[in-house]
Amino acid sequence: MIVSDFFNYVALTYNTVFHHIAANVPSSAGISSTSLPRQAVFPGPWEEYIKAPSTKSHIRPQKIWYVEGHVSMPEAVLDWQQGDSSTTLDPGGLVILEFPENIAGRSTSAGRNYLALAYSESPIFAGRLSDATDSRARDLPLYLPIEYTGTTCVKPEFVRGAFKYLTIYIPEHPPGPEDIWSKDEFPNRPDALDSPPDTHQKHLGLHDDISYRHKRRISISSLYVNCTAFPSNPNARAYTGYFSSSSTLLNRIWYSGAYTLQLTTIDPAEGSSLIDFNRQVNHNHSPKGSWYSNFTVANGTAVTTDGAKRDRMAYSGDMAIAVPGIAMSTYDMVAVRNGLDTLFVRQYANGALPYAGPPMGYHGEFSDTYHLHTLLGVWNYILFTNDVPWLRSHWHAYLKAFEYSLAKVDRTGLFHVTSTSDWLRPGMTGHNLEATSLMYHVLGLTIRLADEIVKDPYAKEQFARWKALGERMEWGIEILWCGEKGLYGDNVGRRGCGGHQECMPQDGNSWALLSGIIANSTRRLEVSTNLRKRWTKYGAPATEFPNVISPFASSFELLAHCREGNHDAAVELAELMWGYMLDGDGFTNSTCVEGYRIDGDIQYPAYWSSARNSHAHGWSTGPTMVLLTEILGIKLETPLGRRFRIEPHLTKWLKNARGGFATGLGRFEVVLRRMKVKDLGRVEVLDLWMPAGSKGVVEFGGTWYVEGRTAHFIRRLDKDTGAEKVTSDWMERELMEDDEWQKPEMEERPVGVVDWKALEENYVTGP
Repeated sequence: MIVSDFFNYVALTYNTVFHHIAANVPSSAGISSTSLPRQAVFPGPWEEYIKAPSTKSHIRPQKIWYVEGHVSMPEAVLDWQQGDSSTTLDPGGLVILEFPENIAGRSTSAGRNYLALAYSESPIFAGRLSDATDSRARDLPLYLPIEYTGTTCVKPEFVRGAFKYLTIYIPEHPPGPEDIWSKDEFPNRPDALDSPPDTHQKHLGLHDDISYRHKRRISISSLYVNCTAFPSNPNARAYTGYFSSSSTLLNRIWYSGAYTLQLTTIDPAEGSSLIDFNRQVNHNHSPKGSWYSNFTVANGTAVTTDGAKRDRMAYSGDMAIAVPGIAMSTYDMVAVRNGLDTLFVRQYANGALPYAGPPMGYHGEFSDTYHLHTLLGVWNYILFTNDVPWLRSHWHAYLKAFEYSLAKVDRTGLFHVTSTSDWLRPGMTGHNLEATSLMYHVLGLTIRLADEIVKDPYAKEQFARWKALGERMEWGIEILWCGEKGLYGDNVGRRGCGGHQECMPQDGNSWALLSGIIANSTRRLEVSTNLRKRWTKYGAPATEFPNVISPFASSFELLAHCREGNHDAAVELAELMWGYMLDGDGFTNSTCVEGYRIDGDIQYPAYWSSARNSHAHGWSTGPTMVLLTEILGIKLETPLGRRFRIEPHLTKWLKNARGGFATGLGRFEVVLRRMKVKDLGRVEVLDLWMPAGSKGVVEFGGTWYVEGRTAHFIRRLDKDTGAEKVTSDWMERELMEDDEWQKPEMEERPVGVVDWKALEENYVTGP
């Protein structure tokens, strides 16, 4: 029901003209995170953008990328259905296979004769060595034993969490015992190491029908990968949300983020690629350059992690971006809950939370900002699931963690950071902008959790104190304002305004905007405007980390521009930066990379080795959330969306957009189009579908209170001023496609300049 007779009339007019849209309205039944749907909740033509494979157990290469040495009929391995031909390799022969997308799979064991395997996400590192999973130049190749004619499969320890290029070759000379690092490294897992290869086929899958024809010559008639990522659903394409618009690039960006979040959701027993760090816990003796993914990082059957290739651990810093993205694409909230559980179970005695789960959390690993991101993860988990029993069971630990952080807000009104750890950026110390803004945001959400959901009397007694600290932070942050730059400084002192290392950080200024801590509206606009002015050809620079373009920090900048009402800037940045990640040289063209250099090179400046960069990282998937919550404007105000707010913004970049997602309450969907009315000009037409039992506010040419399952609105834009007008003289006229609309040209920007000295100074060597 729509609480407005006028818009009831508009709805009738619109449904008469575009009845085919309403005919596809889905049912309002909710979905369950513990029993995910086996088919797409919103089927439609937009499914062509889904990167996930139609069959997880049989992912086959798409083409031959490179051939070297003694190889006959290299294309035969692609024509596996023919059944009468094979690719044959002699010693020295090498074939690099390219898969359609970044994928996941397993490798290797030990034996007498070997086929060498090497993996890479980027084409730049496709070759005889794999790219890197740790702080080294490259990973060693794996040797697959070929001992009989038939099907040869890999061992369970060697899941390669992400790769698009698979190199197969026969070494010129047989590998020596010292090269076969994959044998008996974990004597506590003899069942996995000693089992016949074919017994693992249903779990692992890699090579099929490999014939050992004569000594050291190998013929391959078929090859496929069995992907074990996203174990929660056998149908990897059964999405619970979608996005589609007039921008093909934005569509690809949304689905690349969704797919990235699938690859970073793993079986907890297949975690942690950090062999050297694992050694502190499991005492492995694996040599330098080797790699495994068999460390149990959480309980349960699925867990969301930071990256697919590395580090394959439950990191709290990813949760502010990854959790909403998961909720609105696959609804794998059990994986989110398992990630939160593994962080809370390792809470330190003082209330602090480790910044990552096992193998971390045993030696005091801590980050002030990541600690707060864990609390944000709790809010997002509850918002999309309404799992109140889980929240109550963790409430004491949550409050202890919250009070631990709140105590760091001192008389300056700023959060005093005592840990230098953050997202590997330098300068995280002292009275810090990002930490203060994060704390302010978490404070507001904690009050809502305590008041509206847990209804905790003790917590309510603290509201006056908490709110007073919030007000103190509002005036405290002004200490960091740098009027000449029109932005806030990083901290009080050397990285503040006028300091000898002056820095106006992207992360902190973005969080200052999106948290709502800036009271002055003129100042908010100034921050948004000045952040945009710093963009370069390949994206928004993270000035707090020299030479870095960070999709993590830029995901917060997307939200920040939207919070200020600058939705045009958000869409522009998404196409500029995430578009480059999809189409730039050296990327996977299918997933979201951890970060890259300011001049567009694929090196992430945190690491000296470009091969270490993760090309599927959950913290980089901001547009998957932003396009639904900010551009289509679907915002849940209370858990499951029983109360919602819809405020769409088509922006100057889009002619039309539509999308939605489902929760346990039902399905939310928005369709927004530019149209024309003859002789009267352009209009925007909005269709909404909401679950039964939900109610909320729609901001569209006015404020409208709605409830029920459907609502339809039309608003007109004034020809001269662009202002919205609500009139009735055109409502009975025919709505037509706006065939005159043209997408604006994007502004040309210079390439960022690398500071080579700072690049070397900021490399990290640890995890």
